[in-house]
Amino acid sequence: MRVRLAGCVLATLALGTTALAAPAAGSDRPPRNLHQVGNHWTAWDPPTPAEGVQVYTIVRGDTLWDLAKRFFGNPYLWPQLWEKNQYILDAHWIYPGDPLVTGIQVAPVDNLAAATSGGPSALVPIPAPGEGTAPPPEVKNVESSAKTAGAPIPLGAESDIYCTGFIADDQELQGSNYTVVGSEYDVLSPAWDKAYKRAFSGKFGLIGGTRYNLTVGDILYVDAGSRQGLAVHSLWTIIGGSRAVVHPVSGKIIGRFFEFSGRLRVLTVQENVSIAEVVHACGGITIGSRLIPWEPEPVPLGRPTPQRPVNFPAAAEKLESAPVVLLARDRIIALGQNSIVFIDRGADQNVTPGDFYTIYRLNRPGLPPVPLGELAVLSVQKHTALARITESRFPVYLGDRLDPK
Repeated sequence: MRVRLAGCVLATLALGTTALAAPAAGSDRPPRNLHQVGNHWTAWDPPTPAEGVQVYTIVRGDTLWDLAKRFFGNPYLWPQLWEKNQYILDAHWIYPGDPLVTGIQVAPVDNLAAATSGGPSALVPIPAPGEGTAPPPEVKNVESSAKTAGAPIPLGAESDIYCTGFIADDQELQGSNYTVVGSEYDVLSPAWDKAYKRAFSGKFGLIGGTRYNLTVGDILYVDAGSRQGLAVHSLWTIIGGSRAVVHPVSGKIIGRFFEFSGRLRVLTVQENVSIAEVVHACGGITIGSRLIPWEPEPVPLGRPTPQRPVNFPAAAEKLESAPVVLLARDRIIALGQNSIVFIDRGADQNVTPGDFYTIYRLNRPGLPPVPLGELAVLSVQKHTALARITESRFPVYLGDRLDPK
């Protein structure tokens, strides 16, 4: 389950000025080495687009999130747009005037001219050489863009997203009014009469019953049909069990963790019941499971950079109110590399897929925090986010603190 992010996925930078919008976590410090290309400033080295490709010129206020929605119809496909423009070495920072290969036909609008026309998206005019033009001040203590070169890589796997779950309140579980109420196997056992069951159940166990732990290819029945608006070929995520989520620092219950157990496709719709097939299974699927609409969500891409130096940790005061590791998918106490976890920040706090955080353990009073490793955000909900631990020097525990990288 995901939500539309409240803030920008990516921040843009006004030419020669500060950022136009509050950047997402992990992007609070812009790249260094800004230089002039043509009539605009950029940190990147945009190539000349190949002949015949469709190119959009970035304007002030653009983000890859919004542009993916415009060109692909889905903002969560922004990694695909980034993949087409690998000269952008940090997806949190794009620059007005840079070209963006979209691969599709765009409206014949002179974006750069429109951007400099004085409208709401106007760029800061760049004086001609010799008229006092000076590059923006160099930003200190930021990784050189050369160190982040290379193609972005997936930060996880599809199973990390589709076979984990989400944290929400029961009232937030919208669209889950439908339930798996049976399967073909319910009637495949002999219809033994009561006398036969009494005679043989003691020797052979319960006679009759159904099949549990349903899997791919099994046929299920859903307690809704055309009258309730179900459509043929629609896809639904199957929710298995749930459990309360207790915040490891405050001790308060902040919601419930709803676990994904698979996906089904509606095959036939009758008036008040539908026939469906399991098309993806994360584990055993049981009768009584609830359904929510399935939404495709690509795995975010990123370019991992060296971990935070152990001799330069974040300040302890900063980490007192920082995000924390909230929940482990597999109820594991000591977490390590590739563990799937939740953090207690989400879309409402401008967390976005692809963000990186350094993981810290608070030390004894008077001593600096200890860097433990890093995690990358895979998917976001309203108040929480799903993440994968990408690096770990020591075991990670629930309640360890996070600092945007």
